[in-house]
Amino acid sequence: MESMVLTPRLACIASLIPQGARLADIGTDHGKLPVSLLLAGRIAAAIGSDIREGPLAHAARNAADYGVSLSLRLAAGLDAVQPEECDTVSIAGMGGQTIAEILAAAPWCEQGQHLLLLQPMTMIYELRQWLWAHGYAIERETLCREDRRQYVVLSVRGSAEKKELPLWQCAFSPALLQADGVKDYLKALLTREERALEGMQQANAIDKARLDTQRCLVMEIKQAWEGLQ
Repeated sequence: MESMVLTPRLACIASLIPQGARLADIGTDHGKLPVSLLLAGRIAAAIGSDIREGPLAHAARNAADYGVSLSLRLAAGLDAVQPEECDTVSIAGMGGQTIAEILAAAPWCEQGQHLLLLQPMTMIYELRQWLWAHGYAIERETLCREDRRQYVVLSVRGSAEKKELPLWQCAFSPALLQADGVKDYLKALLTREERALEGMQQANAIDKARLDTQRCLVMEIKQAWEGLQ
């Protein structure tokens, strides 16, 4: 029987799911997140959705082995999930652009009835920018470390005021500044973006608009980091 011990990244998401929630886990893979939560009695019901047949078959075996009821859907994103079936949605292990596309294809997420737990692997600035532009509030950001990498989980809810922000103002949210471990996270982010700026400045062909944006980004992160000292 496969172990249901969650990786630190998935354990972080699990910790944010409310007691008694009805969960839709998008990109469920082997179903470890919903199965472990059902086993612990943390959630009332769960849907696992994935675009691939192989992982869903694996998830079905895991659910059967542990004797829990997990509704599985073969579909892209939230295409096979109805809003009344869940109150919490987890989307993890995907790029920020893909997460935005999933939410755009399910406009019922904008209504504020569902808690969205989003863990982007890439393009987190772009995801924040998209969320704010489409009326989503970032209520909380939680940091966790797995191996050598830090991950961010965004707790998000719709039905908020829409705001258009330049990308350089989306490197962090007010919620992130309240997270445990944010000083080290911002320091690492600042180091990365300063290196990127240095590379741009040394390039043979300089794109002034990109360079100006990168300078603004570095300054924004640096000011936030210094404000936490």
